[in-house]
Amino acid sequence: MILAGDIGGTKTRLALFDWTTERVEPVREAVFLSGEYKSFEQILDEFLHPPKAVEGPDDAEAAAEREPPVEPAPPEEPVTVSAACIGVAGPVIDNRCRTTNLPWFVDGHELAQRFEIPRLRLLNDLEATAHGLLQLRPDETVTLNHGSPPSEKRAMALIAAGTGLGEAILFWDGSRYQPMASEGGHSDFGPNNDQEIELLRHLRLSYLHVSYERVLSGPGLHAIYEFLRDTRRNEPTWVAERIKVGDPAAVIADIGLKKQAEICVQALDLFTSIYGAEAGNLALKAMALGGVYIGGGIAPKLLAKLQDGTFIRAFAAKGRYKKLLSQIPVHVIVNDQCGLLGAAAEAAKMANG
Repeated sequence: MILAGDIGGTKTRLALFDWTTERVEPVREAVFLSGEYKSFEQILDEFLHPPKAVEGPDDAEAAAEREPPVEPAPPEEPVTVSAACIGVAGPVIDNRCRTTNLPWFVDGHELAQRFEIPRLRLLNDLEATAHGLLQLRPDETVTLNHGSPPSEKRAMALIAAGTGLGEAILFWDGSRYQPMASEGGHSDFGPNNDQEIELLRHLRLSYLHVSYERVLSGPGLHAIYEFLRDTRRNEPTWVAERIKVGDPAAVIADIGLKKQAEICVQALDLFTSIYGAEAGNLALKAMALGGVYIGGGIAPKLLAKLQDGTFIRAFAAKGRYKKLLSQIPVHVIVNDQCGLLGAAAEAAKMANG
């Protein structure tokens, strides 16, 4: 049995797979709210050693009335994990990671020893997602731009906004794609017009360093909304009340997609335009003629907005390189378990030596 994990700032997914060479469905899977745990070790221990269900009085009475009596289930066999791969949202160095959006330090060597896993590897979460990208089926992506990809294999790029912003590159080594992690989401935010310059100035009141992640993430969408609220003074009271009691980014996105309040529509426009521009930056830096993929939890929820042309216009708006960018295929990943799939694929390789 192999173990795969995807540690995010909001959720942590874990799954057991009987995976040898080809993609299979998980044998067991669970999702945990990351912020409710002090460490990843707590989550992994709970997943590998789940508490036994306690039979209540009603259950006992129901069991007594069954005909014939049901034999008690045999005790669950302990799970033996031959290899594990965990994607972590943060820089992985020497199989260790201090997570960016969680107060955790994840040490792959200590995890392997404590849970008696002979092979355990940590990957940056976007590197894991890049491995998962190679496992996706055609119906698990939606195309925003078909482009004109070259006949030979060329580099691909991956950008993913969620709790944070991740970026990765996949380069062709002559026989297969090799994912490469990066921390490009923390590079300096570069405004493209007067409004974005105003946004940068607004964010600098709160942050010494304004990265793309401060703009392109769930908290980033909320920050864009607050910028518009403070500068345009066009916040309806009912929107403010909904934001107070709900997840701000989800509320803003829902209202914006339904076009129920102009401030939310404007926030989505600005967010999507900056997202497209940074995806285009990544495409240029990687010369990702093989395609750019948009992952993360936000893109599938904003799919209708990503499809209205705002994203692709900003993606290709690179002056003399507009024609080159227009030829690059752009796809949205709609399988939210892509990172988990990538970690499972790498764990399977380790298990097979």
